[in-house]
Amino acid sequence: MTKSTLALTFGGASTAGQKSVNQDAFAAHLPESSERNFKGGAAAIADGVSSCIDSHEASQASVTSFIQDYFSTPQSWSVPNSVSRVLTALNNWLHKENSQKGREQDSKLCTFSAVVIKSNTLHVFHVGDSRVYLLQDGELELLTTDHVRVAGGNQFLARAMGADRKLEVDYTSRIVKKGDLVLLTTDGVHEHIPYLQLRELLLHVNQIDHTDSGSREGLTAETIAHQLVDTALDNGSDDNLTALIVSVDDLPSETIDESHQRILQLAIPPVLSEGNKIDDYEVLDVIFSGTRSHMYLVKDIYTQEKFVLKAPSLNFREDTLYLDGFIREEWVGQKIENPHVMKTYKPRQPPKFLYYLGEFIQGKNLREWMNDNPNPPLEKVRDLTKQIVAGLRAFQRADMVHQDLKPENIMINQDGRVKILDFGTVKIAGVEEMNSPLDKSVPQGSVNYVAPEYLRGERGSFQSDLFSLGVIVYEMITGHLPFKEMSTRDIKLARYSDLEYRSALRYRKDLPFWVEGCLKKALQPNPRYRYLAFSEFVSDLTKPNQGLEASVHEQPLIEKNPTLVWKLTALIFFLLNLFQLFYSS
Repeated sequence: MTKSTLALTFGGASTAGQKSVNQDAFAAHLPESSERNFKGGAAAIADGVSSCIDSHEASQASVTSFIQDYFSTPQSWSVPNSVSRVLTALNNWLHKENSQKGREQDSKLCTFSAVVIKSNTLHVFHVGDSRVYLLQDGELELLTTDHVRVAGGNQFLARAMGADRKLEVDYTSRIVKKGDLVLLTTDGVHEHIPYLQLRELLLHVNQIDHTDSGSREGLTAETIAHQLVDTALDNGSDDNLTALIVSVDDLPSETIDESHQRILQLAIPPVLSEGNKIDDYEVLDVIFSGTRSHMYLVKDIYTQEKFVLKAPSLNFREDTLYLDGFIREEWVGQKIENPHVMKTYKPRQPPKFLYYLGEFIQGKNLREWMNDNPNPPLEKVRDLTKQIVAGLRAFQRADMVHQDLKPENIMINQDGRVKILDFGTVKIAGVEEMNSPLDKSVPQGSVNYVAPEYLRGERGSFQSDLFSLGVIVYEMITGHLPFKEMSTRDIKLARYSDLEYRSALRYRKDLPFWVEGCLKKALQPNPRYRYLAFSEFVSDLTKPNQGLEASVHEQPLIEKNPTLVWKLTALIFFLLNLFQLFYSS
């Protein structure tokens, strides 16, 4: 049985109708299978504002630019992130063009609706009064809301591409099934076809059967799109008319067995020793050999270039989730270009075994550095933190979350440069949108560094990495953890309040109050109260923030200096006992 992939059929029709110029436009694209997995298929429709003579240019530019630019965004980006950036740039260009026009009727304005189908999810983006419908199980559902307002008995468009500097786009999503139809129309069509007639016409669209050599009986999507336009004309439409149909002919599916086979296309190599060769690489040294993985220093036998070669352990040959993460490590290291993130490389020739090549970093990890520097100056801590943040921001720009930040996964090379390692649990927004049978519900990361939201079964974000970084910075400064140490059994958290922060002032009496305030904010168990940007955290760690300093001053004494509180309490009890003994005698 062949594994299913995303299969879509597009059919569209557009006409000027009774008008001299057609200000509508549409476009659609389904890329080749490799790109299809990451970006899906897309369709867009636009309707120029009739009072603007150049609006046909806005419509055409909007749909063509959207399709081209969306499929040019990084594969790691989520669909909403990709579309948001594309539409923002497109709107900025149209708005700039319009701001240079002398008259409103010369402006380039249009409505815009687009859909992206990726894996088994339909993503809908909408501005204006064009529409998007979903026909599922025989029921037709309108997924968009017309952005119009009524004044003086007349109806006006409330939103349009190019109308305002800030674009407000409606977004919604739906799970789709094989056999569904998505319909995009301009108002020249849907305002002149009653709901029941619209539904009846769509029910005649055939579905291409990708498991057979032919197709079922019925009319093509394009034929029905033309019938919709003709029906609206017959019903009295005096506007431009456009209908675009997306037929969901097949959806990607993968069973556990298929996923396992995909991951295990390559054999796991045996344990290697110095002098062994694997493909084009010779082992120079065994860096690490454990129950989960093996790491070797190798050289290319042709170029003499040195790499780190990492291979999974045979103990995990049946652990599909672990092996999927192993493959993810290689992919992430090839996608992120940043001096503070370890690079991974493709082997010279297609490999015969499952492994990846990484950048050879000479130095020590942050855990070793902390052991060598138990009481580091704050300036050095700030320097390391800024470098780690530079690497984490590269993940953030790529729409990724590291999810397993800890001292062991941060290297410091001989020049003092920080390198972030270990991408096996990296959350990739673009990949998370793909349907997968692999169970990834287990909290990600090491238990004493993992963000509390993971322990509550919630999704992570860059703020989760910021929390882990806060733990690391706290530990660099104090040599202790900010919360009670947890065991691997503690993978559930009932309430955020169950985590009790321990003031860094307990361990570093010389610590400025504003640094304590900075650490406490970064380490808020509830992400709602943490920093909203890495740059804010670095800023507050670097220079005094009077608000944070005041918040520490206002803390109860037991939070600022619990040791002193307990000493005073003990002294009071001692004096009370003396007093009682004195008077009883």
